[in-house]
Amino acid sequence: MLELDGSEGGGQLFRSALTLSALMTTGFEMERVRGSRPDPGLNPQHLSALQSVADICDASVEGAEIGATTVTFDPGEPTGGHYEVSIGTAGSVTLLLDAVLPIASALDRPLTLSATGGTSVKWSPSMPWYRRVKLPMLRRAGLQAAVDVDRSGFYPAGGGRATLSLAPSHPASLRLRDRGEPERALVHSTATADLEDNDVAERQAAQARKRLKASNLDVEVTERTTRSVTADSTGTVAHVGLEYENGVVGADALGEPGKPAEDVADEAVDALLADHQTGAAVDEHLADQLIPWLAIAGGEVRIPRTTDHVETHAALFDAFGFDVRIEQTEDGPVLVGET
Repeated sequence: MLELDGSEGGGQLFRSALTLSALMTTGFEMERVRGSRPDPGLNPQHLSALQSVADICDASVEGAEIGATTVTFDPGEPTGGHYEVSIGTAGSVTLLLDAVLPIASALDRPLTLSATGGTSVKWSPSMPWYRRVKLPMLRRAGLQAAVDVDRSGFYPAGGGRATLSLAPSHPASLRLRDRGEPERALVHSTATADLEDNDVAERQAAQARKRLKASNLDVEVTERTTRSVTADSTGTVAHVGLEYENGVVGADALGEPGKPAEDVADEAVDALLADHQTGAAVDEHLADQLIPWLAIAGGEVRIPRTTDHVETHAALFDAFGFDVRIEQTEDGPVLVGET
């Protein structure tokens, strides 16, 4: 059983440890879980991920409680079927699904996981980003996965519901060093129904489209989707994406009370353009989340920048016997996975 230190990493480190443990059927004990965070230990979001992966691989678990800073996880073989989990708060559904997604490479039959919580909340990728940036990229690399959203969930009530469907998959190597030329830009804007009178979703989309057309990208904005949704809490999300010949960057921003719709759109576009200007083939969030796939299938990905988060995440894979490293090149940092 591996002994892991979670003091320098957050929830991503813990979720990835669960994923790797299930894939390798190798047990671990992690001490000081989320030790560097103001609220160390498991919160509902992390506990839900633990419960989900434990169910999928019939694991023996110690420390499965809110606030636990030491967790022992001893898995069996992952198996398909249908699973349900409720975070119980506005904790991120997309991050919970991320703990399960790579398990597709170890399945012998389909798996579905229905989860309730927050679908677009702070400190996590929004559901539009997940469905329009991450999943399309991984499907091109051989992952068989889809996410259906039954209901949106915003802070503080959550209450969103989404279902992840996985089929046994054999991911191919990721070759994302040279992204090529930009081909199209995408805009997707969502606001809850109580904001319809102020045209919030439409204003977010219009401002994002205006900013993209005024940039030097020289691409057509080929998708401009606006949605009005029902949710337990008022909320909005603006998502923008830029697809290249061989890569994709995306960014999103959330609405807040008193924050104009145009400012939400500007925040998303500013983040997108910042990643675009680095020459990277993926955005900062996708860079971190592709590490499991580089471990499983190998490849290389040019990323926007080297962060402590990426370095800590990559080091975890070394502990499980995978070769994932960061190479500094004259064009920028490149994540490399060897199988």
